[in-house]
Amino acid sequence: MTFLHTYDSPLGKIILAADAEGLTGLWFEGQKYFGSTIDARSEEKKLPVFTQTDRWLDFYFAGQVPDFTPPLHLCGTAFRRRVWEALLTIPYGQTMTYGTLAEKLGSSARAVGNAVGHNPVSIIVPCHRIVGADGSLTGYAGGVERKAGLLRLEQGTCPLPPAD
Repeated sequence: MTFLHTYDSPLGKIILAADAEGLTGLWFEGQKYFGSTIDARSEEKKLPVFTQTDRWLDFYFAGQVPDFTPPLHLCGTAFRRRVWEALLTIPYGQTMTYGTLAEKLGSSARAVGNAVGHNPVSIIVPCHRIVGADGSLTGYAGGVERKAGLLRLEQGTCPLPPAD
């Protein structure tokens, strides 16, 4: 059973999904691969993991570095989970290229890019911190404009407006 919750962010509505183990999904409404971990049986329900995630997102969108991570249940192949765990090591406000991440994992940039693109827990698992070899903002399932906004927020160069 998947449980769902909605969070209103300055960059648009975010849909959260969780199961009994933890957060399984965090997507901007309508983003590519939206709902990839939501099973056929799902319902809206307020869970402690959603309260923790809302708090994490409140800190994050206020330009603060959250000092905790909500419980995650990353569902995917062993390789994808390895890539997603590596994303969690990229510090707030910093970026890494697909090539560098691939080198760290002993894989190809194409395989890493595919796994990064299918990250089901956006923002918390910071796939937005991965950039092209020339620093270009490529390949964000939530949209390049949102990727740019998240990076500007983290680098302190442009605060996001409050949610409506």
